[in-house]
Amino acid sequence: MSYIPLIITVTLIHLLAVISPGPDFIMCVRNALTYSRKTGIYTAIGFGAGISVHIFYCLAGLALVISKSILIFNTIKLLGAAYLIYIGVKSILSKSSVLEVGQETKKEDISALSAIKIGFLTNALNPKATLFFLSLFTMVISPETPGSILAIMSIIMIANTIIWFSLVSIFFTHKKIQRVFEKSQNIFNKTLGGLLIALGVKVAVSEK
Repeated sequence: MSYIPLIITVTLIHLLAVISPGPDFIMCVRNALTYSRKTGIYTAIGFGAGISVHIFYCLAGLALVISKSILIFNTIKLLGAAYLIYIGVKSILSKSSVLEVGQETKKEDISALSAIKIGFLTNALNPKATLFFLSLFTMVISPETPGSILAIMSIIMIANTIIWFSLVSIFFTHKKIQRVFEKSQNIFNKTLGGLLIALGVKVAVSEK
């Protein structure tokens, strides 16, 4: 199949981008540690849904319009920054839910839909993702690429995202790591919240 090298190239480029720490990584760790492994995995599903938005408008040819329009791009950028700062502030203001050692620890979880929504908004409103997929679809993927191949690569990229962040959730909810978190939950919440706020501010003031 003549398009196999292209599929492999796009898969590797996207995988490297997914692995690179960013707002989605911090949000995934936050949800997995604060709530549960299941919530972290649902957040990962939301990330996958979020990048499907970027893939869709790239395939529709709208990515170039978004990147060239200062108003549209800045609107997306400021919405994304505001959302990260909002979640960051919520993390800093949240209270520890850990009980005394020896008692059963119960944390109030959020619904699957809420976790998916958090993941979706985190990635859908990420302006860096707009530029990444624009570069990918203009510099690596040819306009003549058949629709079936584009569909395969899109599914792979969405699957990459969900699988990677599901693994991140599973790792950070390992019993030993969870035990460390439960002992210092307030510190973790404030640290992760501070990182999200810092990322939000960076996104807001950054140029294209």
